[in-house]
Amino acid sequence: MKVRWILRLALAVARHPELWLAAIRQANVLTPSGWWRRAPFLPVPDAEYMRFRLLTAYGDPGHPPESADVIAYLHWCRAWPRL
Repeated sequence: MKVRWILRLALAVARHPELWLAAIRQANVLTPSGWWRRAPFLPVPDAEYMRFRLLTAYGDPGHPPESADVIAYLHWCRAWPRL
């Protein structure tokens, strides 16, 4: 995963305070334990998981995640307990 993607997505989420808690929850769920011991030393999902998700979403595991898609996903995560 590219650090540039992470920063771009973090900025997109920062513009949506109503999604901050959902983003923290998902980061906690998707981040492997001991993330601080591996580069890029950020709490990011497992590389194989991201590869699979990008392949299923965009048909290309190298396609960077779109900010709008991440925001939509977080809205879905936020709404899920109420559904």
